Amino acid sequence: MTDSPQQQFAAQCDAEVRAQGEDAPLKQLALDFFNASARHKYSYHFSWMGRPIIQLPQDMLALQEIIWSVKPDLVIECGVAHGGSILYYASLLELIGHGEVIGIDIDIRAHNREAIEAHPMFKRVTLIEGSSVDAAVVAQVAQRAQGKKVLVVLDSNHTHEHVLGELRAYGPLVSPGSYCVVLDTIVEDMPADAFPDRPWGHGDNPKTAVHAWLKESADFDIDYAMQNKLLITVAPDGYLKRRG
Repeated sequence: MTDSPQQQFAAQCDAEVRAQGEDAPLKQLALDFFNASARHKYSYHFSWMGRPIIQLPQDMLALQEIIWSVKPDLVIECGVAHGGSILYYASLLELIGHGEVIGIDIDIRAHNREAIEAHPMFKRVTLIEGSSVDAAVVAQVAQRAQGKKVLVVLDSNHTHEHVLGELRAYGPLVSPGSYCVVLDTIVEDMPADAFPDRPWGHGDNPKTAVHAWLKESADFDIDYAMQNKLLITVAPDGYLKRRG
């Protein structure tokens, strides 16, 4: 049976993505762009429906693809900041017609909370203020996740210890076939002096936590096809797909 035009196009794209992933000079060019643009806080300059999103457009498009494919009942994001990303997920769920978002942050500043709660997409959002690895917060979120198809995004404190704690807490909530997306694994690949005022850096960051956790958990695989497609991403080795 001859493949449909859609299948032929998808196969062609898959082959091209594999070729991108094998093109070392192209991958280095993408990393060089990321590191050069990061000096200007490139990712800080985008918004979604009026709220700063502080993410690369490439990663947000990837999450759109994942949300459309998985159609989760619940998106859990650790790290709220200005709220652009949780409102982005909420708007995608609104288009799909179901689902909710939980945003967790140790400090939701009053002006951000006010803007998030006034947003039309807040109807699909619940905010939890507290540490994402606090046992009471984890228990509250786990209760809300029972019986639901769950997608997790980690974007809070980027130290190895904290992210590993989040992976241990929220990884088991991810549904088979869904994802745990660990953002800012790129820290490991950035210049050593990129974060002079932060507690994370080379050897102590989300990527090191991911690889430590994957030695503990046999349920997840790195989706290399996603990062090979994106090339420019804050999450190399951070798109983790649960088997099943």
